[in-house]
Amino acid sequence: MSHHTWIHRLARITIVTPLIGSSVKPNHLTTLRLTTGICAAGFLAVGEPPWQHIGAGAFLLAMLLDRADGDYARLTGQTSRGGHIYDLVADALCNALIFAGLGIGLRGGQYGSQAILMGLIAGIAIGVILWLVIRIEQLEGARAAELGSFSGFDPDDAMIIVPLCIWANVMEGLLVAAAVGTPAFAIFFNWFFRRKRSDLKIIKREG
Repeated sequence: MSHHTWIHRLARITIVTPLIGSSVKPNHLTTLRLTTGICAAGFLAVGEPPWQHIGAGAFLLAMLLDRADGDYARLTGQTSRGGHIYDLVADALCNALIFAGLGIGLRGGQYGSQAILMGLIAGIAIGVILWLVIRIEQLEGARAAELGSFSGFDPDDAMIIVPLCIWANVMEGLLVAAAVGTPAFAIFFNWFFRRKRSDLKIIKREG
C-alpha cells in the first residue's frame, strides 16, 4: 500500500497531524478503527434507514483510521511488526464484517437468506486475502504483498465504493459484486504472487 494516496492525505490532515506530540499510540488508532468497523457492520445488519446510512459513515471513518494508524506510527517512529500485524488483522476483520453485516441487513430483500450467504462468501474471501498477505510477507519480507498505487489510489481504496453504494441505495448490487469480486480477487492475488515468487527464483538461479 502506498502511503501517499488521497485517503492517506485526508487522514494525515484530519487525524494524524493533530495527534503528533500527544500520548496517543498507533495501536490506539487501530483499536478505534476496529471498534468503528464492527459498529458499522452492526448498523448495516439492522437493515433499515437511518442505521444503514450511519453504518456507511462509520465505515468511512474506519477507513480513515486505517490509513491514519500506520501513517502516525511512521511519522512518530513507533512502527513495529506486532503493530503491523494488528493493523492487517483489524483491516481484514472490518472489511469482512462489513459485507457480513450488509448481507444480514438485506435478508428481507430480493435475495432473501441468500444475501447472508453472499455476505459470508465475501467476508471469507477477504480472510483468505489476509492470510495470503501475511504468508507472502513471511516469505518475502515486509510490504512484499503490495500491489502498488495508481493516480493516488490503492487497490484497497476500492472499499470506498461500500459507503457510496449504501448512500446511493444500490446495496444489493454491491453485495452481488462483492460475492463475486472478492473471491475472484483472492484467486488473482494468489496467482500473481505465486508467479512473482517463481520469477524471482529463476532470476536468482540465473544470477
